[in-house]
Amino acid sequence: MTMADVDLAALAEKLRASNGIAAKHDIGGVTARLGVKDKSVPVGDDCAALPDGDGYLLFAIEGFMNAFVAADPWFAGWCGVMVNISDVVAMGGRPTAVVDAVWADGEAGAAPILDGMRAAAEAYGVPIVGGHTNIRTDRGQLSVAIVGRAKRLLTSFDARPGDVLVAAVDHRGRYRAPFDNWEAATDAPADRLRGDLDILPQIAEAGLCLAAKDISQGGIIGTAIMLAECSGVGVDIEVAAIPMPSGVSLDRWLGTFPSFGYLLSVAPDNVNAVLDRFAGRAISAAIIGAVQPGSAVSITDGSRRILIRDHATTPLMQLGPTEDCR
Repeated sequence: MTMADVDLAALAEKLRASNGIAAKHDIGGVTARLGVKDKSVPVGDDCAALPDGDGYLLFAIEGFMNAFVAADPWFAGWCGVMVNISDVVAMGGRPTAVVDAVWADGEAGAAPILDGMRAAAEAYGVPIVGGHTNIRTDRGQLSVAIVGRAKRLLTSFDARPGDVLVAAVDHRGRYRAPFDNWEAATDAPADRLRGDLDILPQIAEAGLCLAAKDISQGGIIGTAIMLAECSGVGVDIEVAAIPMPSGVSLDRWLGTFPSFGYLLSVAPDNVNAVLDRFAGRAISAAIIGAVQPGSAVSITDGSRRILIRDHATTPLMQLGPTEDCR
């Protein structure tokens, strides 16, 4: 398929209607009610980052949709560990340990969830050190929390006009039906997984980048909107520049949740060094757009440019730099 075959307007409309993006709108109301935005720790990053000694303590938690846990409990358990690790790595950190909260109907109901968590913890080399268990309930539910440490942060608040937007995604995988999860980890060698985790901390510590975010349920576009809103910038995404695995459609890929996927906002002078870090680990990485002044997040094919969201007029998380305490 060439860009001439892409209906850019239809693609934009589908992205605007994405449930994965819409769900991020709930974040602002919840944090406001909790009073979190009144605290000294900025909200909107992948982890809470607490200054601690010569670095930062990172703390994050993920909860999972009941339908996902019911449909694929082993993989839900795996993801409980994996996505928390991704949150730590996205901020330039290294994971230390995880804890979990599991609800299930009996030991048999809990077993695949627990087995999936254990498999991921062993593969990534990040221990499960405790948690909470209730196996006397009528449905499976799962949440997992993590702690980690960073010497130097990558944040959602430091993308700057003039940067280029880099997408780095491990293409060595496949979709795990029935959801749009690109699964490139469960059969990967453990040493490869652990080595890949160190790419972003090394980039942060080398001063090659200040801003990054892991690609989550909102896909590349939703993650770009969140990054742009937190940093108070606009982003133009060149859809033809986005590398995709063979046989995957553009509209599906833009909404995909990859097991290893990050957006980085990088100064042009550093971009080759950043791309080389990923290439050295056989991770697909490319410049897919530009960070601009303003507040518009748009897709373009070089000749056409269509707005997806203007976070100044239609905030997504309501956690931009004017509302945030950073």
